[in-house]
Amino acid sequence: MPESGMTIRRAVPDIITADPVASSGFYQFLGFREEMNLGWVVNLVSPSNPTAQVILMTKDAAASVNPDLSVEVDDVDAAYEAVRATGAEIVHPITDERWGVRRFFVRDPDGKVVNVVGHR
Repeated sequence: MPESGMTIRRAVPDIITADPVASSGFYQFLGFREEMNLGWVVNLVSPSNPTAQVILMTKDAAASVNPDLSVEVDDVDAAYEAVRATGAEIVHPITDERWGVRRFFVRDPDGKVVNVVGHR
Protein backbone atom coordinates (compact mmCIF):
# COMPACT_ATOMS: atom_id res chain seq x y z
CA MET A 1 0.00 0.00 0.00
CA PRO A 2 1.43 3.44 -0.87
CA GLU A 3 2.21 5.98 1.81
CA SER A 4 -0.69 8.32 2.52
CA GLY A 5 1.32 11.35 3.58
CA MET A 6 -0.78 11.62 6.76
CA THR A 7 0.79 12.53 10.06
CA ILE A 8 0.01 10.12 12.90
CA ARG A 9 0.12 11.69 16.35
CA ARG A 10 -0.44 8.51 18.40
CA ALA A 11 -1.87 4.99 18.32
CA VAL A 12 -3.73 3.82 21.41
CA PRO A 13 -5.23 0.41 22.30
CA ASP A 14 -8.95 0.47 23.08
CA ILE A 15 -9.51 -2.02 25.90
CA ILE A 16 -13.05 -3.28 26.51
CA THR A 17 -13.93 -3.55 30.20
CA ALA A 18 -17.13 -3.91 32.23
CA ASP A 19 -16.21 -0.89 34.37
CA PRO A 20 -13.71 1.54 32.84
CA VAL A 21 -13.75 3.82 35.88
CA ALA A 22 -12.80 0.98 38.22
CA SER A 23 -10.26 -0.43 35.75
CA SER A 24 -8.55 2.93 35.48
CA GLY A 25 -7.29 2.47 39.06
CA PHE A 26 -5.07 -0.37 37.90
CA TYR A 27 -3.52 1.76 35.16
CA GLN A 28 -3.12 4.68 37.53
CA PHE A 29 -1.20 2.32 39.81
CA LEU A 30 1.14 1.73 36.83
CA GLY A 31 1.73 5.48 36.56
CA PHE A 32 -0.92 6.62 34.08
CA ARG A 33 -3.15 9.59 34.92
CA GLU A 34 -6.74 10.14 33.86
CA GLU A 35 -7.07 12.62 31.00
CA MET A 36 -10.74 12.15 30.07
CA ASN A 37 -13.62 10.36 31.77
CA LEU A 38 -17.03 10.19 30.08
CA GLY A 39 -18.22 7.27 32.24
CA TRP A 40 -18.36 4.79 29.34
CA VAL A 41 -14.83 5.66 28.23
CA VAL A 42 -11.73 6.67 30.20
CA ASN A 43 -8.54 7.91 28.54
CA LEU A 44 -5.33 7.50 30.56
CA VAL A 45 -1.94 9.05 29.69
CA SER A 46 1.62 8.79 30.92
CA PRO A 47 2.61 12.10 32.56
CA SER A 48 6.18 11.74 31.26
CA ASN A 49 5.20 10.64 27.73
CA PRO A 50 1.77 11.96 26.64
CA THR A 51 1.77 9.78 23.52
CA ALA A 52 1.72 6.67 25.74
CA GLN A 53 -1.99 6.19 26.40
CA VAL A 54 -4.64 3.58 27.15
CA ILE A 55 -8.36 3.85 26.41
CA LEU A 56 -10.80 1.82 28.56
CA MET A 57 -14.43 1.51 27.45
CA THR A 58 -17.61 -0.47 27.94
CA LYS A 59 -19.43 0.14 24.67
CA ASP A 60 -18.78 3.09 22.42
CA ALA A 61 -21.77 5.28 23.27
CA ALA A 62 -21.66 7.11 19.93
CA ALA A 63 -21.09 4.20 17.51
CA SER A 64 -22.63 0.82 16.75
CA VAL A 65 -19.30 -1.02 17.09
CA ASN A 66 -16.37 -0.83 19.51
CA PRO A 67 -12.97 0.04 18.07
CA ASP A 68 -9.93 -2.12 18.77
CA LEU A 69 -7.44 0.69 18.25
CA SER A 70 -7.54 4.48 18.03
CA VAL A 71 -5.16 6.31 15.72
CA GLU A 72 -4.97 10.09 16.03
CA VAL A 73 -4.14 11.90 12.78
CA ASP A 74 -3.64 15.54 11.85
CA ASP A 75 -6.31 15.57 9.14
CA VAL A 76 -9.28 13.22 9.58
CA ASP A 77 -10.87 14.24 6.28
CA ALA A 78 -7.70 13.48 4.32
CA ALA A 79 -7.37 10.16 6.15
CA TYR A 80 -10.99 9.33 5.31
CA GLU A 81 -10.45 10.03 1.61
CA ALA A 82 -7.21 8.01 1.57
CA VAL A 83 -8.89 5.05 3.28
CA ARG A 84 -11.92 5.21 0.97
CA ALA A 85 -9.60 5.20 -2.05
CA THR A 86 -8.21 1.84 -0.89
CA GLY A 87 -11.71 0.32 -0.80
CA ALA A 88 -11.48 -0.48 2.90
CA GLU A 89 -14.78 -0.91 4.76
CA ILE A 90 -15.90 2.21 6.61
CA VAL A 91 -17.88 0.92 9.62
CA HIS A 92 -18.71 4.31 11.20
CA PRO A 93 -19.00 7.51 9.16
CA ILE A 94 -17.14 10.73 9.83
CA THR A 95 -18.71 12.21 12.94
CA ASP A 96 -18.04 15.31 15.04
CA GLU A 97 -18.41 14.15 18.64
CA ARG A 98 -19.52 16.39 21.50
CA TRP A 99 -16.29 15.75 23.42
CA GLY A 100 -14.24 17.57 20.78
CA VAL A 101 -13.11 14.99 18.26
CA ARG A 102 -13.82 14.27 14.60
CA ARG A 103 -13.56 10.56 13.76
CA PHE A 104 -14.53 7.60 11.63
CA PHE A 105 -14.03 3.83 11.97
CA VAL A 106 -12.48 1.58 9.32
CA ARG A 107 -12.03 -2.20 9.31
CA ASP A 108 -8.46 -3.40 8.74
CA PRO A 109 -7.67 -6.50 6.61
CA ASP A 110 -7.81 -8.74 9.72
CA GLY A 111 -11.24 -7.46 10.74
CA LYS A 112 -10.07 -5.13 13.52
CA VAL A 113 -11.93 -1.83 13.82
CA VAL A 114 -9.71 1.24 13.81
CA ASN A 115 -11.00 4.56 15.18
CA VAL A 116 -9.31 7.28 13.10
CA VAL A 117 -9.59 10.43 15.15
CA GLY A 118 -8.51 14.05 15.27
CA HIS A 119 -9.06 16.68 17.94
CA ARG A 120 -10.99 19.77 16.88
